[in-house]
Amino acid sequence: MNETTLRRLLLGIAVIGLVLGLALRHVAPIATGSGVVWTIATLPVLLALAISILREFWAGRVGVDAIALVSMTAALLLGQPLAAVVVAIMYAGGTVLEDYARGRAERDLTALTDRSPRVAHRRIDGSQETIDVGAVRVGDELLVRAGELVPVDGKLLEASASLDESAVTGEPLPERLMAGDALRSGTINAGEAFSMQATALAENSTYAVIVNMVAAAQTAKAPFIRMADRFAMVMLPATLLVAGLAWYVSGDPIRALAVLVVATPCPLILAAPVAFIGGVARAARGGILMKGSAALEALADARTAVFDKTGTLTHGGADLIDTDVAPGRDPEVLLRLFASLEQASQHILAEAVTLAARKRHLTLAPPSGVREHRGAGLEGTVEGAAVQAGSRSLVLGDKPLPLWAEPGERRYHGQPVLRVYLSLDGSLAAIFTLGDSLRADAVSALADLRAGGISRFVMLTGDGRTAAERIAAALDIDEVVAEASPADKVATVRAENAAAPTLMVGDGINDAPALATATVGVAMGARGATASSEAADVIVLANRLQPVADAVRIARRAKAIANQSVVAGLVLSGIAMVFAAFGMITPVAGALLQEVIDVAVIVNALRALGDGTFPDWLSPAGRRKADVRNRKQPT
Repeated sequence: MNETTLRRLLLGIAVIGLVLGLALRHVAPIATGSGVVWTIATLPVLLALAISILREFWAGRVGVDAIALVSMTAALLLGQPLAAVVVAIMYAGGTVLEDYARGRAERDLTALTDRSPRVAHRRIDGSQETIDVGAVRVGDELLVRAGELVPVDGKLLEASASLDESAVTGEPLPERLMAGDALRSGTINAGEAFSMQATALAENSTYAVIVNMVAAAQTAKAPFIRMADRFAMVMLPATLLVAGLAWYVSGDPIRALAVLVVATPCPLILAAPVAFIGGVARAARGGILMKGSAALEALADARTAVFDKTGTLTHGGADLIDTDVAPGRDPEVLLRLFASLEQASQHILAEAVTLAARKRHLTLAPPSGVREHRGAGLEGTVEGAAVQAGSRSLVLGDKPLPLWAEPGERRYHGQPVLRVYLSLDGSLAAIFTLGDSLRADAVSALADLRAGGISRFVMLTGDGRTAAERIAAALDIDEVVAEASPADKVATVRAENAAAPTLMVGDGINDAPALATATVGVAMGARGATASSEAADVIVLANRLQPVADAVRIARRAKAIANQSVVAGLVLSGIAMVFAAFGMITPVAGALLQEVIDVAVIVNALRALGDGTFPDWLSPAGRRKADVRNRKQPT
């Protein structure tokens, strides 16, 4: 029998005993038997609690549950079996309620584990076999059918595929991937069946990392919770002292019993774990994985944010960041011709150009007569036009720049960008600028972080100062540290830690030491379980920066809710103890009052699962939508 079942059984025995005793009290001939029934119903709870306390004491821990043991024992010794059975019900009910609250808070985390990939369809010599996902080896060719989970990390072998990554990254819309793109285990095939090649074993794939982190989140304790446990130990002698003073001053032991009853159990222990686990679960729904409650608390306390540049604030690759076009020319037509020509190139930038065209939904044409000039560019024919793309010397030779191109040349002079010149039929038509571009959500994410309490921003990069300052100019950055080695990054983060709790956000292998040094490390893990993800406390699975701001907001809200629940619970319990000490609350009424307090703080702690907003059906807009739907229903 597991502990949850045992707790429910004990609660059932106590409730049945209370009801049966009340029934016997109304039957005159056997009215005295009600006390015996209540005592018998209390003893199983008392015995189970005593065993639990002894087990905790043997492990070197003393919990506030000891107050419940003392209050039930005192009630029985003082001839108050009704108070004893009510306390037993309240204690057992509290444990069942805590089980429910924990289960509710962990449901999203458990759901992630439950949907782990189980099988894979492997292709060997033209045949297909279904195997356990643990039997997949690197290099295996796998078939993923429509609606199935991607079993392991791999790369796409088909021309394209549609993947639903919502369970992993929190992104609501399916993503279209192209041949050679990386696939992550745990995502769902939202289109036709496709073939893939495994690039990692199941235990090293993205979803296995998620499952391992979920296990850590469910078992690790935050410093706040450990502090709560220690504070709870002070409650036992404090409660006994107040109860003893009430008995001494009044001469009435029932007052002491009432004080013990209203202090059983302590909301400090019940509320904090529920709120923190709720925050971790809420973050997981948004594709943010936290390695336990300690990571959430550290994130909530952060005041300084240190960002790596390449791959974190920027995309970390060559992107089309600007286009200068000759007067009378259409930029999209020129980009389509440029990308069409680049289809024939093996240059590393060709993919960036063709991707930029696809994002604009441009239809590319097949080039012909393509000739590549190594290190300079290429030329060919696209739709009957002679197209040449490459360096200035290849396209223009000794000719001067036209007037329309001079502002762009001055703008990017000395910048770490690549300028590609495009001519049509021998005439310069456009200049395309490629470089490492700022993430689209970087400005808004940093603004949200500052609004959420991060007061200082530092950019930390191994790139040159010119490149770093170009990116920092678009952001609200307080300090730029450029040309930094991994050792320099660690030293910078250590210095920031000394001034204020610091979060470090990075994505590369060279960021791992700095992530481990920071108060809390946040890894941009969209590219897989890299060394930076291993070193970090928080992993953002989406390829966006906004989840970092969301993680801080969720963490601060969860900790604030935990604080609210603890403070409110202790204040209410303290007030009730004072009233009980003055004889204004009976033991039975005190037990009922304490259960109301416990329910209130746990319900408040469960708010950490939400966003802090009303459900749609409670909002005015949601009610209007419901009214419209109701009017459309046939009568």
